[in-house]
Amino acid sequence: MNLALINIKQLVTVAADGQRVKTGKDMQNLGILENAAVLVEDETISWCGKMDELSMSSIKEADIVDCRDNVVMPGFVDSHTHLLFGGSRENEFAMRSAGATYQEIAARGGGILSTVTQVCSMQKKDLKKEARHRLTQLLRHGTTTVEIKSGYGLNMENEVKMLEAITELGKEEVISIVPTFLGAHAVPPEYKTDKGSFVNDVINTMIPYIGKKKLALFCDAFCEEGYFSVDECRRILQAGIKHGMQAKLHGDELSSCGGAELAAEIGAVSVDHLEHISDIGIRALAKTGVIATLLPGVSFFLNHRYAPARKLIESGATVAIATDFNPGSCMSYSMPMMMTIACTQMNLSPEETITASTLNAAAAIGLSHEIGSIEKGKKADLIVLDIPNYKFLPYHFGENFVVKVVKRGIVLEF
Repeated sequence: MNLALINIKQLVTVAADGQRVKTGKDMQNLGILENAAVLVEDETISWCGKMDELSMSSIKEADIVDCRDNVVMPGFVDSHTHLLFGGSRENEFAMRSAGATYQEIAARGGGILSTVTQVCSMQKKDLKKEARHRLTQLLRHGTTTVEIKSGYGLNMENEVKMLEAITELGKEEVISIVPTFLGAHAVPPEYKTDKGSFVNDVINTMIPYIGKKKLALFCDAFCEEGYFSVDECRRILQAGIKHGMQAKLHGDELSSCGGAELAAEIGAVSVDHLEHISDIGIRALAKTGVIATLLPGVSFFLNHRYAPARKLIESGATVAIATDFNPGSCMSYSMPMMMTIACTQMNLSPEETITASTLNAAAAIGLSHEIGSIEKGKKADLIVLDIPNYKFLPYHFGENFVVKVVKRGIVLEF
């Protein structure tokens, strides 16, 4: 026995009983245990249950953490971020506050391409240095696993530089990192009048190399008017699948462009954003099990419409929540803040937001068999919160209540 968390005031297990995800009314079932304990051997949960079922003599060799006044729950899984970047875009924030639209800012040289310029001018070591601080802050806020996309390089050299940095950080840092290739994030200025050639470059040059070097687990694309069409995204994602990557998709963010339908058609693991998803798209996700990853912080930050979370859940679709942490549309890595916004603006319950931020988010990066709930055999990724009960977490927003993080069975204190 390595670690024992005892006297837990409230244990939120999100127990899935072998299921990959929770949908519909089952998202409300958090598997709450009062006065509980969790035992960890090596990196793995070996037991969890009520304190009166635990023999104290059986844990005399373990490091003991007394959680008498604490809530314990699975570590958050942030399944959609653009965390590796350079510079910042507060000037664009000011422009938006004065009424400029997303498209207007991009037309003035802002948006994704402004960050591309920054990233292309930076060395890999400098990108990693900036990312390390952000990764530490994610852990401090209870996120134990994070997906990070490329997409601020937009050419072979710089996309590979980004993915190498992400991969190296995954080996060097405590937090678990999942790399995603997003070469089709925007059209580079030099291809403005020849987007087809850029798409061919992504498909024929970047994807085969990245797949061969195993630099990314997922291949993503931005399916939106002015960026990449459904047909272009289909070709890109099919190429990614051919070269060993699973598919993800940015879809239906600014318009109903058929992103959800495409994700369902090709069997993507998730389709993210969905602020303008169609009823046909909702039915397609519910039928196929493609995960709908909602990004409430983006709608809040940009003052855009929110994805129809209630409609998705009631249709039977699997819903996850992520931050989309990035310099242009959501400068927050706080999953509890995303939960608060989801409750107040998208009509999700606290229970649904917890499920969406843990188990379902883990499924959105293909890891719900390992993380996302507190169950025997899963990785010991847990957070200890100084709150009276789990409902307090999205209720008292803007403060970090994480007092301890357990990552792979190791206690981190902040």
